[in-house]
Amino acid sequence: MWCWRRMEKISWTDYVRNEEVLIRVSEQRNILHEIRKRKANWIGHVLRRNCLLKEVIEGNIEGRIVVTRRRGRRRKKMLDDLGDRRGYCHLKEKALDRIKWRNCFGRDCGPVILTDY
Repeated sequence: MWCWRRMEKISWTDYVRNEEVLIRVSEQRNILHEIRKRKANWIGHVLRRNCLLKEVIEGNIEGRIVVTRRRGRRRKKMLDDLGDRRGYCHLKEKALDRIKWRNCFGRDCGPVILTDY
């Protein structure tokens, strides 16, 4: 955003909303795209490490976890919206190799769907 503000010669002290700046430079902001991009980057980072958070995502925590949800509603998993049809093992294998991960999700993460099966 700061780059577009500099291109339009808008001072940082001027009160110009980000939406107005985007209109001036003919750009659109896609919030869902940004959320998926950041989530894919974060998941790749977590899957490359050996930590408690990875254990939580994999569901390897011992004991009973009480989750309150409506009856009949499906449990939402962290990896559901990454679009991997082959499963978690395939996704984990790609995450361990950073080059393959970036080939699938890209640095700017277009649509977050695995394309290389």
